[in-house]
Amino acid sequence: MDSSEKRDLILNGSLYKVIITLALPIMVNNLIQTLYNLADGVWVSKIGSVEFAATAFVWPINFLFISLGIGLSIAGTSIISQLVGASKYKEANIYATQLIVISFISSVVFAILGYLISPGVIRLMGGSGDLGMYSNIYLKITFLDMPFMFLFFSFNSIMNAQGNTVLPTVLSGISAIINIVLDPIFIFTLGMGVAGAAIATLIAKALLAFAGIFILMRSSKMLVRPSFKNFKFDKKILKRIVNVALPSSVGQSGSALGFIVLNGFIASYGTSTLGAFAMVNRITSLIMQPAMGVGAALTSIVGQNLGSNQINRIKEAFTKSLKLTISFSVVGCSLLLFFNSPIINFFMQSKDDLDVISQGITYLKFTSVSMPLMGIFSVLQGVFQGTGHTKYSMAMEIGR
Repeated sequence: MDSSEKRDLILNGSLYKVIITLALPIMVNNLIQTLYNLADGVWVSKIGSVEFAATAFVWPINFLFISLGIGLSIAGTSIISQLVGASKYKEANIYATQLIVISFISSVVFAILGYLISPGVIRLMGGSGDLGMYSNIYLKITFLDMPFMFLFFSFNSIMNAQGNTVLPTVLSGISAIINIVLDPIFIFTLGMGVAGAAIATLIAKALLAFAGIFILMRSSKMLVRPSFKNFKFDKKILKRIVNVALPSSVGQSGSALGFIVLNGFIASYGTSTLGAFAMVNRITSLIMQPAMGVGAALTSIVGQNLGSNQINRIKEAFTKSLKLTISFSVVGCSLLLFFNSPIINFFMQSKDDLDVISQGITYLKFTSVSMPLMGIFSVLQGVFQGTGHTKYSMAMEIGR
């Protein structure tokens, strides 16, 4: 199904079919992105609990910096999907070009800044001794993959805006396989430890970004194709992108800052507690993929239908998305509650760390019951982002 057929499906097709068709590849894509972290975590956990805790300890810091990229991606999907819905393809091309350039420039600045301030930030969070050392090694290298990550965010948002959620998923899958293959080679064969896990991810994400941009520039089947010939910044377009992106970025940053404070607090209880907290969060993120996929799909569905002025269809899409998401979340919650011990034991490969496993099982039991509520959260986010009302999604993220 090409982009024109996807547009027709989004504007005129059965909404349950539309939601599932768009959400399913996004679910798989989100799952693959989660597997990047899980693959690193599983392999690193074989070294020891301190090394594993280090990879989780620095995650909110990295996420704080990539919040801008996520905000720009949300803005791209929202604005470009509305333009596609209104059949304004030339204008959509210009927006896509501006989006890619501003994303790349921002990512380079943040990568350099993050690399330089990593040691100081880790100390402020309470990271010391072996935890501080491994955290610093891992974080510095992960900052280097930021330009590639931002480029893929741009590619992903442009594709999602057109209703093409399959191609980003295929590329992510290939990238994840590369990462999973490279992880043990760099970590164990080359003896690089936590640095090897970060380098493997860096290489995989670089290949992913180059492939995405190449396809976007070369494919003749796209409704939206950026062009950098005679490029110059357009203040009006940049202002609109920033106005939609900034609240989303602030919301994501607020969430990341909350987790930075929380991680610092949890680290004071020791690496076992921090490791258990990190492991369960990665597991629950897997269970949340269906809900997040529906929410992300809703962004482009709402955007295109808003562009074509089909308000009643937007309301119907919201209602049906809620029903699907709550159903998925209840099933996921039940699985976590009934199979908590085997799930934790599967993801924690170092069997010597019994305290991590014990605390992980306890935390998993408590956090499982929040799954349906987080599902509703994702759907509301999709509506606010699709309409461009990102101030509301910002309030929800910070409130969370």
